[in-house]
Amino acid sequence: MSSPTQTSPFGEVDLAVEGMTCASCVNRVEKKLNALPGVSATVNLATESAHVTLEEPVADADLLAAVERAGYAGSVTRRHTADDEHDDDADEHALAGHEHGAGEDTSSPAEQRQADLRRRLRVAGALTVPVVALSMLPALQFPGWQWVVTALALPVVTWGAWPFHRSAVKAARHGASTMDTLVSLGVTAATLWSLWALLLGGAGEIGMRMTPSLFPAQGAAGEVGMPELYFEVAAVVTTFLLLGRYAESRSRRRAGDALRSLLSMGAKDVAVVRVDDAGRRTEERVPVERLRVGDLFLVRPGEKVATDGVVVEGSSAVDTSMLTGEPVPVDVAEGDAVTGATVNASGRLLVRATRVGEETTLAQIGRLVTQAQTGKAPVQRLADRISAVFVPVVIVVALGTLVVWLMSGANAQASFTAAVAVLIIACPCALGLATPTALLVGSGRASQLGILIKGPEILESTRRIDTMVLDKTGTVTEGRMRLADVRPAADRAELLRLAGAVEAASEHPIAQAVAAGAAAELGDLPAVTDFAGHAGRGVSGRVEGREVLVGRPAWLAEQGVTVPDDVATDHHEAERSGATAVVVAWDGTARGVLAVRDTVKATSAQAVARLRELGVRPILLTGDNRAAAEAVAAEVGIPAADVIAEVLPEDKLDVVARLQGEGRVVAMVGDGVNDAAALAQAGQQGLGLAMGTGTDVAIEASDITLVTGDLRAAPTSISVSRATLRVIKQNLFWAFAYNVAAIPLAAFGLLNPMIAGAAMAASSVIVVANSLRLRRAG
Repeated sequence: MSSPTQTSPFGEVDLAVEGMTCASCVNRVEKKLNALPGVSATVNLATESAHVTLEEPVADADLLAAVERAGYAGSVTRRHTADDEHDDDADEHALAGHEHGAGEDTSSPAEQRQADLRRRLRVAGALTVPVVALSMLPALQFPGWQWVVTALALPVVTWGAWPFHRSAVKAARHGASTMDTLVSLGVTAATLWSLWALLLGGAGEIGMRMTPSLFPAQGAAGEVGMPELYFEVAAVVTTFLLLGRYAESRSRRRAGDALRSLLSMGAKDVAVVRVDDAGRRTEERVPVERLRVGDLFLVRPGEKVATDGVVVEGSSAVDTSMLTGEPVPVDVAEGDAVTGATVNASGRLLVRATRVGEETTLAQIGRLVTQAQTGKAPVQRLADRISAVFVPVVIVVALGTLVVWLMSGANAQASFTAAVAVLIIACPCALGLATPTALLVGSGRASQLGILIKGPEILESTRRIDTMVLDKTGTVTEGRMRLADVRPAADRAELLRLAGAVEAASEHPIAQAVAAGAAAELGDLPAVTDFAGHAGRGVSGRVEGREVLVGRPAWLAEQGVTVPDDVATDHHEAERSGATAVVVAWDGTARGVLAVRDTVKATSAQAVARLRELGVRPILLTGDNRAAAEAVAAEVGIPAADVIAEVLPEDKLDVVARLQGEGRVVAMVGDGVNDAAALAQAGQQGLGLAMGTGTDVAIEASDITLVTGDLRAAPTSISVSRATLRVIKQNLFWAFAYNVAAIPLAAFGLLNPMIAGAAMAASSVIVVANSLRLRRAG
């Protein structure tokens, strides 16, 4: 943890905030933090954390003091500087921050509070059972039973309810009120009334009996009878609320399981390989934290890749399912990139580290998920504003209920019962949990599916998306040229063998695609001599004694090569279909045509179909020629009318802006540097989605990152986001509707305080349980 005396530079700071229990707590902490100059804070109840953005230097001590002025304890868990410089302990701080937020570490304050709640719940439950039995069953009411009930109930309403009383006192000390204020007032009022009735009101007489009722006993106007005891109400309300609070705590832990699993995926140690001046290698097993960029490390079969890197020796199949969700291992060889936390399934790999610590893919995923879970959707801000004034309003309503009942001629007992029921039933803990728990579970589920949602406001944007612009290369297609068609004038094998041999000596992507396709079909290719490359035209070389030329027809004609009509026709048809075609010639005559194209990803058609099911219109955008674009569009199910081709990189932003100007809410999916501006433009009113296999610039400019590189993740991200928003709305509706319906019942004396307490506790559990349904979303 950082020292409280440090000053946080421009950037961001994460705080753990201990002791928050409701939306009013969140609102009060936010107010205190945001009152500091240059500070913009977002506080989250579900993760018990605050994400602070600094526009000017602010001392950590000032941030923590603001939290303390709100009545809570805080600690700094992570600091992000504007220039993204991190200390060596950054990952440890990050994990600590997550654990503070979700309560996974058994030594964390959140876990200690959960254990304390469990202990209080057990004791309160054991004592409440006989209290309720004696109070509710007249047959069990032996002489003096009320004194036994008092002895059993007092530990429950004092020690058992202490978390509520303590929170209420802290809030009162700072001139504020919380949901716990209502609980504490209700329990205290019921207890004090019962003590007065027992000691001064005649209810302590030996032989007194009390008959319970579903509805509170009101009596006739002006009637003065034996005052009832409400010890069982105070005890049951306390026990139910402890049960609800404990269930919330456990649910938060379950909601954070996905993130906890994500953060624990990384390797713990690594075999570092050192190479001396003589080329001798030595191997040393060290903790993964000691890895530095440029270090060589060994990954044996079955081991996790320690960090992001590039394979320098060996080949293998790597299981990337932990990060991408894809079950099929990815083949890697020399020059291929590998990601930390993935598992080496077969061969032995020597890898050079390219990113370590907080710069790794795994750490970035954890950071993005945390930011998404710590932020707030606009709908939650409405709930926070309401909760800020809700508690004082409820107290006024309860007092008003008491006064109106007394003025209407009802006895003190009936009046008091109605007022206490209002206090207890109104406590909207469910309101404070409605949004953050859904965000926590929803964003955690998205990360499991390889989808990183950068902020909760993104969830609301998905609701209105009606158009999705798909960049062609690298998004809908593989982004790599492959040999797609061979049209020989005579012998196919000979055409491939000679052309592949010459093209293998070139580094041009088209040449490499031809060579790879020929080698895949024929195996080893013959050697080439006298190789020459002719930029923009073709290549030539001698193979098996023959002078072989591969290139454009116009260049071949310049070299004196005869191009038969059938070869020219094949070349024209290949070009018209959107492929890039070359002509192969030897002995002065063209012998056939080879066509290469950027192949469509196997899952792109499924992704397009899924988008249509969600009511989203897919549009294909590319700088390629129209023929190639329409060929790809036809393959994935996009009509030619929805193809925008031959667009310059700098014009992609204009295309998105034009669609937005037509009234469309646009999402953009891209992967290249040239897509970054369009992604950012789409994000202003809709969504920017970047393929995780794309460039860092595109990923940074986007709202959602599709880690898998599979286009199917685009509709899945929309589906998960919409499901999360739907659950948030369901939760908020339940929380509001519950209070709107229940408070009048309590005020009119139609709700027993004990039933009110049970219903209030149940509402919080229902909200959390509804959020947990998102664990199956997507």
